[in-house]
Amino acid sequence: MTSTAFAVPGTGSSRLRLCLPTLGLAVATAAIVWFGVVTLERARSLGHVLAAGRAELVAPAVLLLVAIAFLCERVWPAERRPALAKGHLQDTAYFVVHVVTVVPIMTLLGVAFAELLSSHAGWIEVPQTAAWPRAPLFALTLVAMDAGNWLAHWADHRFGTLWRFHALHHSQEELNVLSAFRAHPFSHLAGFFLATVPVVVLTGDHGVAPELVTAYVCLGTLPHANVRWSFGPLGKIVVSPAYHRLHHSYEGSLGLNLGIVLTVWDVLARRARFPVKGEPPCTTGLAGRPLPTEQEDAARWQVRTLLRQLAEPFQPAAADARSRFGPDGV
Repeated sequence: MTSTAFAVPGTGSSRLRLCLPTLGLAVATAAIVWFGVVTLERARSLGHVLAAGRAELVAPAVLLLVAIAFLCERVWPAERRPALAKGHLQDTAYFVVHVVTVVPIMTLLGVAFAELLSSHAGWIEVPQTAAWPRAPLFALTLVAMDAGNWLAHWADHRFGTLWRFHALHHSQEELNVLSAFRAHPFSHLAGFFLATVPVVVLTGDHGVAPELVTAYVCLGTLPHANVRWSFGPLGKIVVSPAYHRLHHSYEGSLGLNLGIVLTVWDVLARRARFPVKGEPPCTTGLAGRPLPTEQEDAARWQVRTLLRQLAEPFQPAAADARSRFGPDGV
């Protein structure tokens, strides 16, 4: 697939060239986020909802899980490396970006999509679920959210424009628990829409319980840990660190083991590859380093590397090179 570029008139190599598909996706994300802001401002609840979103997505339970997983990585690592490895430091920076930038974006995307669906497609709501017991409803909602996120993850690997943002997540060569937060701020549009649809269907305008959101974040974060855990028989149903590590391998970037929390979607799509006991941990990252990586930078960590990684999806030449690593050559 050939990128469409926009060239700003200039001289020589000083021209600014942008990739229009990725720029368009970023503009669309910004527009929907702004709609979320306007919706909450109209209800005079912007500050409250943003605070609630932060409390759900960066809850004490999430921070505790990250701390425990980091300690386990030191004691039972899949791949032994220094605590201050370049990948760890870079993902720590991405965690800060996640808290400051991505969490508000995710919260506002959820609000905007819920408002649009409730206002223009209210017929998709199932009112009977209001009388259901709390536990079964939460469980069904989590499964439905995971199905939506699996479909979005499949799209990230299938379509070139989405892959250009998602590839940043796969560029980590020193996978660790904080790699869960290594994501481009503009990579969440499809995922939040597809995850919001089943939520609106099952819960209407009541939204998802905060504890369910926090539990889902925890379940999606742990599989990135640098440990060998496969969860035994449970690992055939729930995504484990060993299972998800295969997704971050060179081969995995082609669309294997796409599950976020459950493996069932991969099994149904014939994309599941379960870890083999005793098999050495695979190498993670993207073959050929089509993106800038912190491992190739001479310094321990530089802001410049992070900025290059975030800007890279908008650069047509680099995007074309990276697209070779997506499935079906997109």
